[in-house]
Amino acid sequence: MMKAARIHAYGTPDVIRVEDAPLPKIGPDDVLVRSIAASINPVDWKIRRGYLAQMIPYEMPLTLGWDVSGIVEQIGANVTTFKPGDAVYSRPDIRRNGTYAEYVAIAARELAPKPTTISHVEAASLPLVSITAWEALITTAQMQPGQRVLIHAGAGGVGSIAIQLAKAKGAHVTATASAAKAALVRSLGADEVVDYRDPAAFAAARDLDIVFDTIGGDTQEASWNMLKPGGFLVSITQAPNPERATAEGKRAGFVFIDPNAAILRDLATMVDAGQIRPLIGGEFRLDHAARAHEASETGRTTGKIVLYTGQP
Repeated sequence: MMKAARIHAYGTPDVIRVEDAPLPKIGPDDVLVRSIAASINPVDWKIRRGYLAQMIPYEMPLTLGWDVSGIVEQIGANVTTFKPGDAVYSRPDIRRNGTYAEYVAIAARELAPKPTTISHVEAASLPLVSITAWEALITTAQMQPGQRVLIHAGAGGVGSIAIQLAKAKGAHVTATASAAKAALVRSLGADEVVDYRDPAAFAAARDLDIVFDTIGGDTQEASWNMLKPGGFLVSITQAPNPERATAEGKRAGFVFIDPNAAILRDLATMVDAGQIRPLIGGEFRLDHAARAHEASETGRTTGKIVLYTGQP
């Protein structure tokens, strides 16, 4: 048996129970990972609320969480890429039980070696947000060196990694943030910071090659005017209107990620080269997972919230 933070029904944070659960069973292509740390992402509490219930018919009880860093405990019969004792990290398949647990079963193809220069707590904060930023900027928008890129919510989990990724790839980076977080965002590599609470400054952002929308709603609506002709609006919250993109001579895309170990391998190289650093905004014990969800749902956290799920 192991400890896991699970839900038995959809609802508010108080439906999360930290309880005894069976050890996961691994298939021939799986790896059993002893989890040391997991992290909180908005998709976690959206699943907990039942927002994805029509898309993914989960069986209850469900272990939440889809970011992890830990140690390989056991490998399936077909696995040759990892061995017990390896330090790994992953954003696993969200259709399976998650990572708010002492152990998690993950397909070997979804794992990557953990960056060597950072802790498991830091590594656990990276997979989902980093794959998201990479898929949005590089895969979808096809960002090129020298392009002018604006990243909304630069101090957030995705935004803080997107700034560093864009800067490392040679872009000129503008980020939106509150005035209180401007220095932090600049320290991540932003060349310019726009105070999202200042309408004049917000409206002055123009002629951009790429706008990365991490917020949606009115922010996405305002983003169209920031783009130059041929510019690209990429969102992770709601699909931009393709008819508007065509009418304005601009381009648009929407990103909903899957596991991607190849990106995590490239990311680990960048982390170990000092090009990417995690930004941790809160740390909680596993038995305080409900409190961690409450903090995440405010939408005002800096960087990522991490859960301690086991001993190093």
